Amino acid sequence: MSTSQPVAELDVRFSDPGIEPTPWADTLALLEGAELFWLTTIRRDGRPHVTPVVAVWHENALYFSTAAFEQKMRNLEHSDKVVATTGNNEWMSGLDVVVEGAATVITDPDLLKVAVDAFDRKYGGDNSWNLELVDGVAQVAGHPAVLLRIEPGKVLAFGKAPHAQTRYRLAA
Repeated sequence: MSTSQPVAELDVRFSDPGIEPTPWADTLALLEGAELFWLTTIRRDGRPHVTPVVAVWHENALYFSTAAFEQKMRNLEHSDKVVATTGNNEWMSGLDVVVEGAATVITDPDLLKVAVDAFDRKYGGDNSWNLELVDGVAQVAGHPAVLLRIEPGKVLAFGKAPHAQTRYRLAA
């Protein structure tokens, strides 16, 4: 996704009459501030797998980590397609955001450092979940980790009261 402002398109079929698209600034604030995302991956047999993850939105991509043995990583070995969601569970207030895209393992040392620094800025070295680089290898709480980047293909925002479904067209 480029660093330019995405184009917001309101889906009037699922929005209250006369409403405007959710501004990208509102969606960006939620993506940057959310402490928890729900990540959906696809099992080898086609069943979905959903799990909470801590993640950071940085430079128009979403970053998260996992251990190599976890189900989400095993799922990503055969399909890189993912959906990450965040927001709240209320009907008449707040904003929910859906990020659809492909997850790729980060191997570039410079990008690993950028991502780890972004996690540190957001989570502040929380001792219960601390992502760090040790000899060029990502670790969480002292255990090896795989760091991944979701390149968004589509971002949706679901505004509430008034209801607005906004799709952000991402620059190529």
